Amino acid sequence: MTTTVERPVDTDPAPRRRTGAGAGTGALNLLNGGFLLFWGLLTVLPLLWAVVSSFKTNTEFLSDPWGLPAVARFENFARAWTVANIGQYFVNSVIVVAISVPLTMLFGAMAAYVLSRYTFPGNRAIYFLFVGGMIFPVFLALVPLFFVVRNLGTIPVIGEFLGLNSLISLALVYVAFSMPFTVFFLTAFFRTQPTSIAEAAIVDGCSHFGLFFRVMLPMAKPGLISIGLFNVLGHWNQYVLPVVLMNEPDKKVLAQGLASLAISQGYRGDWTALFAGLVIALLPVLIVYILFQKQVQAGLTAGVLK
Repeated sequence: MTTTVERPVDTDPAPRRRTGAGAGTGALNLLNGGFLLFWGLLTVLPLLWAVVSSFKTNTEFLSDPWGLPAVARFENFARAWTVANIGQYFVNSVIVVAISVPLTMLFGAMAAYVLSRYTFPGNRAIYFLFVGGMIFPVFLALVPLFFVVRNLGTIPVIGEFLGLNSLISLALVYVAFSMPFTVFFLTAFFRTQPTSIAEAAIVDGCSHFGLFFRVMLPMAKPGLISIGLFNVLGHWNQYVLPVVLMNEPDKKVLAQGLASLAISQGYRGDWTALFAGLVIALLPVLIVYILFQKQVQAGLTAGVLK
């Protein structure tokens, strides 16, 4: 008697063949990765070169610009901070940014919230007026802006704090030029917030003022951090407006100080102090971005995910 053994049935589907579409997608991903790697190296390598050069002596920099320093020269930073007056410029920039960014965020958030959540005559006209301000070249406003700020200094009482060579005036100008993009960005962000939460807060007796500051503004934290970081970068690196409005040496901001230091290299040749000043200007922005990197990414993708 013979026993028949049944062979197990192969239930696994036949292996799929790679199609041309899959190969094309892989090639496209490889191309994108290569481009991003190239762009990253193009961005990071100059920064690393500046950091390495800031620790050299001028002789080492001129003899071997791409080599490593024999000994880290931290005195370059002290020389840039005191001799090149980078310290005073740094403090001026911190004061201006500390005034301008909170005001920009406060006024921009209030305007964006009203334009996105309330309907009234002229709503869209005001919104498009802010959007139109984004395409207005700053160079066309330099001459009238100079006379407006100068005339502010002639006003009794407040003229002592405003006018030309005033850090407060410069901060207010930054606020004015940053408002269009801030309102544009936050308007789109406030529109993604659920209306049911606002209605529930109103039913519970919350006023419109309390609704904004206690409910809607905390919910917009990712968007506020994102646009706040953009404003910090823009205000910290601003150069054109301070050149027109700040002429006194002790009132210049960091961008002006670095430009003056770079121009003077043709006469003194203190290149390592220049690189040290660049690193001093770079570090605060880099630290702020590292601390708020996740919040920035969440703010940029919140509107898409919702």
